[in-house]
Amino acid sequence: MTLMFALQSDRVALRFGDRTLTHTELAACAGTLAQQLSGLPRVAIWATPAIETCVAVVAALLAGVPAVPLNPKVGERELAHIVSDSAPALVLAAPGTRLPTGLDSVPRRDVTLDGGDFGPFADPGDEAPALIVYTSGTTGAPKGVVLPRRAIVSTLDAVAEAWEWTSEDVLVHALPLFHVHGLILGVLGPLRRGGTVHHLGKFSTDAVTQALNDGTMMFGVPTMYHRIAEEVGEDVKLADALSGARLLVSGSAALPVRDHERIAAATGQRVVERYGMTETLMNTSVRADGDRRPGAVGVPLPGVEVRLVDDAGLALDDVGAIGEIQVRGPNLFTEYLNRPDATAEAFADGWFRTGDVGTRDEDGYFRIVGRKATDIIKSGGYKIGAGEIENALLEHPGVKEVAVTGEPDDDLGERIVAWVVPAGAEPSSGELADHVARLLTPHKRPRVVRFVESLPRNDMGKVMKRALRA
Repeated sequence: MTLMFALQSDRVALRFGDRTLTHTELAACAGTLAQQLSGLPRVAIWATPAIETCVAVVAALLAGVPAVPLNPKVGERELAHIVSDSAPALVLAAPGTRLPTGLDSVPRRDVTLDGGDFGPFADPGDEAPALIVYTSGTTGAPKGVVLPRRAIVSTLDAVAEAWEWTSEDVLVHALPLFHVHGLILGVLGPLRRGGTVHHLGKFSTDAVTQALNDGTMMFGVPTMYHRIAEEVGEDVKLADALSGARLLVSGSAALPVRDHERIAAATGQRVVERYGMTETLMNTSVRADGDRRPGAVGVPLPGVEVRLVDDAGLALDDVGAIGEIQVRGPNLFTEYLNRPDATAEAFADGWFRTGDVGTRDEDGYFRIVGRKATDIIKSGGYKIGAGEIENALLEHPGVKEVAVTGEPDDDLGERIVAWVVPAGAEPSSGELADHVARLLTPHKRPRVVRFVESLPRNDMGKVMKRALRA
């Protein structure tokens, strides 16, 4: 499994703006860097939307060195935890990139596009860690999800079969490269097929229109598709570009039915939805030749088992039954780094407990209906834990008590709402948002702040968030 990619071709592998690398050029650059990384225990990658990020990831995979993608907007506290927890030997970054002070303790190596001859690399084995992707729970520090090479390869081959993905495809997207959606599916997917990824750098409908002139597939999150749905009815060029694509795929959260139908009406294209998580990569998907119905995330991918269970852990086989989704298969992560307690808690008899609640239609299509845990907010394609935002806000001197919830938002899916009992004079909403963005990341800042005299609590002292929403 050493050769994860088709790296010997003059076809363009990576396109970022006017910068490109063919598969052969990528192999030379990444192979040269991989020789320099061989033998290291772990590396971090400052995952900006740049061609160097992709070279660094491929190099680490070739060398068999686990890589930790870092969000360039990460807050100081999260960065300090990730560096301490993962202990990278190096941080790889594009030349000229300014790194935060939290990485001062880690030696830096610039990723250049110089390539030469390189020898074969030893196969570290299917179970060897490939990537460690940090994800936030509802409380506490982010957890490092250890993804083995086996999970990446099995997932990429499964979605390729479901989506009829070939070397002829050109994938267009503007997803971040520190997350599994943009990095594993959006970069490693095309590279494994021998095709092309055209990364837009930053999402805009104009950029999508231009890129789909020669693009065949597009990946996005519901926030992006919402903006497309808002404009596509009046923008003939955008509608034509989307109509010409072979496949439009949405993930990371549910795509609202209204947006699905508006895009279909304007383009004749129905968006494919799929269901995955950082810990499981991809679980289910609507197939390229399947019924692309709104709200459905399709059937289990090849090799993946999916079941519904009740609160007692008993399997639910009846059509229409609602239960927690559990997953088993080669797509699963191996552990949370340095967290055997959390790893053990995440599994039940070999099945991963997703915490998502779903139902199954008569033809085997799954639908996601909510979260078992009520403190997960899905905003802008991210899953965000309310607890970590509450903890950050409680560190502000102007906050006495706080509860964080989500509420529907046409653009983001859900927006983050902070219910604040002030400690004295009310701080401004902007001040609190900036405080969270600095400690955590910008997408976790509250979009709405509501000041209240007290928080509703039950007899056990637990905040009743349903009462706040009501």
